Amino acid sequence: MGAVTVSVNNKAYVVGCEDGQETHVEALARQFDAQVREVGAQVGQVGELRLFLMAALLAADEIADLKGRVASLEDELSGYRNGDAVA
Repeated sequence: MGAVTVSVNNKAYVVGCEDGQETHVEALARQFDAQVREVGAQVGQVGELRLFLMAALLAADEIADLKGRVASLEDELSGYRNGDAVA
């Protein structure tokens, strides 16, 4: 089991991960840190837990939107494959 130290909101956290996934986890942490900083710039330092929760909710909302877009595109692609061109 690997481990990596990441920084979010200027605080270091040790995160466990599968061996070989350290670089990926570091990239995810940088994305989350950017989101936390963006939320912090908008609402101020409202406490670490609340700041992290707000950033996580924004990330979850973005994921939900992307899943919806993927599902729509998959439906459209399926229509093309079945000969039912979608206008």
